[in-house]
Parts: sequence; structure tokens; C-alpha cells
Amino acid sequence: MKSGILNIYKPLGLSPLEAIRRFIGQNRAYQGLKMTYAGRLDPMAEGVLLVLVGETVHEKDRYLKVEKEYEAEILLGFETDTYDILGIPFKKKVANLPNEEIKKEIKKFRGEISLPLPPYSSYKIKGRPLFVWAREDKLNEIEIPIRQTEVYDIKFLKSYEVNSEDLSKTIGERIDKASGDFRQSETKNAWKKLLEINDLQSCYTIVKIRFTVSSGTYIRSIAHELGKRLGGGAILLSLIRTRVGEYEVRDSIKLP
Repeated sequence: MKSGILNIYKPLGLSPLEAIRRFIGQNRAYQGLKMTYAGRLDPMAEGVLLVLVGETVHEKDRYLKVEKEYEAEILLGFETDTYDILGIPFKKKVANLPNEEIKKEIKKFRGEISLPLPPYSSYKIKGRPLFVWAREDKLNEIEIPIRQTEVYDIKFLKSYEVNSEDLSKTIGERIDKASGDFRQSETKNAWKKLLEINDLQSCYTIVKIRFTVSSGTYIRSIAHELGKRLGGGAILLSLIRTRVGEYEVRDSIKLP
């Protein structure tokens, strides 16, 4: 392929650029070709990554604007400074709500929404990514932008309970897969300490939701807002991008 689109499955923990490098390492015919991705995925997210090759790189804006579909697992009862498990956690008091109440709040996100960007994100302010301002504890010096996007469809799939021991293991394993400098040791230790303090047999609720959204939507921001609306905290536990436009996860190229 000298020009075109690759539907690559970005693994958990890798950045989009690392995923492209891994693909090229396994497919030498692509060395030296112009390549870029359309639609960033956070390190703790996985799934469909559109990679534009050759002259198709000039159509990036077109592919950035297409709708996207995600399946998310949202953990209730916690907040972090990143809005997902890769942040420093603290426990919130959350009511033991029935599924019908949770579904009711979830449905309210359908349509146009305006939410702040996550403090730890790549959006640049004064030439510096938001996560740099956050790491330097200087968020009070800037105004975090509010982004308006649209949720075309949102569906509650299921909820289930997990105890502290299993949750700690799951979070630790997922954090271990993150490459780069994301305070992994500090974050893992903070999670382990917090969950041990709250009794290894305590149980927490996880809700699984499918989203169809416009470009630029941060599912982390929706998770954070959902926690506020439910009267406690909520963070993103896992995220899979299952579709970008017409490109579906079932057709994606898996990386070794």
C-alpha cells in the first residue's frame, strides 16, 4: 500500500505513535512512507486507530470529524486527577443506587454536552499541554477549556460488582502496561494503599456503557460528570474504541 487507510487495533498502554512504530516494525514495506493517525487514543484506551498512509495524510481533517463509538467501563465511588485509573485516587461516598437510577442519569447525556477537558490531556494552552500544567501544579494559572460535543447515542449495557482485592489487581495490571512517564509507581502505590484501607472485601460497582459520539468527546470527562450527578465519584476503568466512521474493531489489524 502506497496510499490509503489502515485500521489498526491500538493495544492498551501504547501511544498512537508507538502503535504505528510497532506496526512498521512488523511490516517493513511501510518504512519511509508518510503516515499519521486520525483521532488520538489515550494510553489507557485501546481499539480502532485509523492510520493514514501516503497522500491520504492530507485528508486527516476529514477523518478527524467522523463519529466514533466506544465501550466504557466506569468505576463508581472514586475520583482521580486524570479521570481514569492512571491518576492519583481518592475515595468518594457514593450512594448504592439501583440500575434504573443509573440508567436515568446516563440517558441525560444524550444530545449536545459541554464539559471541561480532563486536566491531564494533550490539549495545548499557551503552547504547553494541559498535563504539563497539571504536573507542575499550575492549573490555577489557566482556565481549563469547556468543550461542546454531541452524544448521538448512549446505552447502558450492564453493571457488576468487584471486591477491593480484584479491583486492585486489575488496576495494577493495567497501569503496568502503560509505557512512558505517567507516575506509574506512585499511582499504583496510591491505589493499593487506598483499597487496603477500605477493606479488601469491600465491593464497588462498575457500569458498562456504549457511546456513539462526535469527534473531540472525552469519555473520561463524561465519567467524571456522571459521578458528580450520581452524588459521588466515578472514573474510567477501561475504554475500547469500537468504531471510527465506517471502520469497525472487528476488522482491525491486531499488533503482536
